[in-house]
Amino acid sequence: MANAKDDLGWITMRTRITDLWRRLVPVLRWTRASYVLLSAFLLTIFLIVVVWRPLAEEAFAYYDPHRPLWVQLDWLLMGIFLVMSVLIMGNPDLKADSFIVLVGLAGGLAIEGWGTQTELWTYYTLERPPLWIIPAWPVASLCIDRLFRLLNRLLLDVPDRWIRRGYWVTFTVFLGLLLVFTWPTLDRSLTLLAIAACGLMIFSPTDYRIALLTFIAGAGLGYFLELWGTTRACWIYYTRQTPPLFAVLAHGMAAVAFWRTGLLIKQLVFRWQPRLPQVKAES
Repeated sequence: MANAKDDLGWITMRTRITDLWRRLVPVLRWTRASYVLLSAFLLTIFLIVVVWRPLAEEAFAYYDPHRPLWVQLDWLLMGIFLVMSVLIMGNPDLKADSFIVLVGLAGGLAIEGWGTQTELWTYYTLERPPLWIIPAWPVASLCIDRLFRLLNRLLLDVPDRWIRRGYWVTFTVFLGLLLVFTWPTLDRSLTLLAIAACGLMIFSPTDYRIALLTFIAGAGLGYFLELWGTTRACWIYYTRQTPPLFAVLAHGMAAVAFWRTGLLIKQLVFRWQPRLPQVKAES
């Protein structure tokens, strides 16, 4: 009897693993476009190193030939690059991904401009904002897009009512943290604009599921990015936390903002497209 139960449990677990794998394969599938994106990613890193050569030389200056190399390697950074490389290669669509990259570039520049101009966070180079960090935003946007697809497939069976409840709890908490974190800069127009934009997006949801899962994906990736940046003193927040909870969750809100901006642009483009006259078929 015990053996029969064990066999049934094993069969059930194997069935679940197989079902999970079938859901993930379409998202992780690599195509020729995958290598185009990976090449573009590596080329971007190379250009950053070449254009901002003093930053690269400063980083390599910390190498000590008297210590083992493996001890000096930044394993967290290497892990982040590896995961991001694998994610952006997952079942890409160059047309859709190019649009995500453009929105990410513009959005990242706006966010970095707001944060550094109001001195909510500061980079070690004291640039406001540093242009070398902007390319990281579209790459992160592509990764979040893949993470969203994974979460969406994994959580297909979660009822919409739970998604809606999770949405309001998550975004209400974030809005509260936003007000607390930005309180010292409430007299700045950029901060008031950022709060207004977040409030408008939160209280006018277009799709609860996409918004919540995109937020989770962005915050999940954001934690590791913020952990690396703040513990390496690449950037630091005025609270001196490494990292502050708000900064982690802000990556989720930024991802939702980029998604909503993309939707708006597509709607405007579709509305402005000239409508071709319909040709009636000859009878």
